[in-house]
Amino acid sequence: MKRKIIEIDEDKCTGCGQCVTGCAEGALAIIDGKAKIVRDMFCDGLGACIGHCPEDALHIIEREADDFDEEAAMEHVRKMGGVGHHSGCPSAQVTTRTPGHGGCPSAGMMQMEPCAKANVPSSQAGSALSHWPIQIRLIPPHAPFLQDADLLIAGDCCPVATPDFHARFLAGRTIMLGCPKFDNAGEYVERLTQVFAQNRINSVTVLEMEVPCCSGLSRIVSQALAQSGRDIPCVRAIVARDGNVSEEKISPSVQAPLGLNRL
Repeated sequence: MKRKIIEIDEDKCTGCGQCVTGCAEGALAIIDGKAKIVRDMFCDGLGACIGHCPEDALHIIEREADDFDEEAAMEHVRKMGGVGHHSGCPSAQVTTRTPGHGGCPSAGMMQMEPCAKANVPSSQAGSALSHWPIQIRLIPPHAPFLQDADLLIAGDCCPVATPDFHARFLAGRTIMLGCPKFDNAGEYVERLTQVFAQNRINSVTVLEMEVPCCSGLSRIVSQALAQSGRDIPCVRAIVARDGNVSEEKISPSVQAPLGLNRL
């Protein structure tokens, strides 16, 4: 029969997984990095998932499809352990956990209590990580931990090269991790522009390696700041391969090659 059902524009879909938890019937899943309908009979065609998509990739259309089977859909959800637990993205569910909690850390978007505040002996160096996921591509612009955040936007290699990374840079900050060499710079600019524009961001620290390929991160942040129209204090820190760090200010301008001024 011909009926209303969800259609997914895969060109727009980023695989963020927000639509997965927006579907109470479990009709959607992230497969090969894209949202897809698991089975037509699980989709009621009402479009509750549409408002959860930040990319406007979901729409209701009319086409030939099996009738919606509510009983089968609920059984499917039960078998998969509830909405948000089936073939989803790390950002598909919001929970609150402390480090050391059982389960896989990629099971959902989490806000955590850093070890430094969780009765860890002062003689031990604790983790300062306060949320999950941490990759720029996986953090949706409306993630709750972005509000009133001091952002740390760091290159993938920086935590390895910085011996005191957690204590010096991560403590008290919300991290967004990425690689300007291997990832799509345009997508980074778009995502960070949305983050800056949609949230109250207190400050931004860009942490780069001294190698040339990592310098693109500050250019990306500078361009995103300019496009967002937000005036946010921003500092660029450069990590040498021997662990030494130098700092510079970032101007929200895309006119200069790096948009930077030396302190």
